[in-house]
Amino acid sequence: QVQLVESGGGLVQPGGSLRLSCVASGSIFSIYAMGWYRQAPGKQRELVARINSLGITNYADSVKGRFTISRDNAKNTVYLQMNSLKPEDTAVYYCNADLWGRGTGRNDYWGQGTQVTVSS
Repeated sequence: QVQLVESGGGLVQPGGSLRLSCVASGSIFSIYAMGWYRQAPGKQRELVARINSLGITNYADSVKGRFTISRDNAKNTVYLQMNSLKPEDTAVYYCNADLWGRGTGRNDYWGQGTQVTVSS
């Protein structure tokens, strides 16, 4: 069994910052990549940022220069530092992990989501 637990969401004013964290736990052999997706009301879930085991990152164009993804491999944890937040960043943010479980092969796992609201 693998679990992803997110934390760090909340309400912030435009221009403010938030830091999201996601910890993967359970029967994990190794993690290939971790990332953050978001889904706003009435919209499809979209990739925000992703980082693989080599530290290679990719970002959605809408967050480049404002968001930074990082990873602590020893702790199976991924972070998303979000600066200069805008109202259009409001969404539920989901953590994702592409990993090999012990005895279960390679699969995608998702966290439960954390709400980020940017509003004055």
